[in-house]
Amino acid sequence: MSETTLSALIHGQSAHADPLACVEDLSAGLAARRLTGYPHSIWQLVLHMNYWMDYDLQAIAGNILPYPEHAIESWPEHPGSPDTTDESEWRKTVARFRELLGRLSALADSDAESLARITTKVSAGKSRQATVEAVVFEIIAHNSYHTGQIALLRRQAGAWPPERGGDTW
Repeated sequence: MSETTLSALIHGQSAHADPLACVEDLSAGLAARRLTGYPHSIWQLVLHMNYWMDYDLQAIAGNILPYPEHAIESWPEHPGSPDTTDESEWRKTVARFRELLGRLSALADSDAESLARITTKVSAGKSRQATVEAVVFEIIAHNSYHTGQIALLRRQAGAWPPERGGDTW
């Protein structure tokens, strides 16, 4: 997948915010904060993205994991309250996010893998054939969607833009 567009989208160029930049400068307290009217914290969103990136990267590697029976299974319980969360645990979550994005980026830059067909689960009991490139695009779209939610939550908390920058218009 020598197409630089994939790598650019993974790292948030063009119309996409950089997912890592949106979380790496946050404190555990802010990441754990839940805003009124929204069901998830930023920390939960990152854990959810980690879950699905790991799931799909496992499928690409040939390890077919059971598909969750219910969507809630891919949403972690809340990691704590803004006052009691452990900064080191948040840093581990961000490090895992960085590592998974790096693995995704390596795949995007790999010509050998792009057209390989793999089996992926699409629901409990159902699977389909897809190219690695198609699965990478799906991961990018999923991450972009949730990164937009993170950007909105940061704006609501008065913590936008990230230290490395982001659109403010």
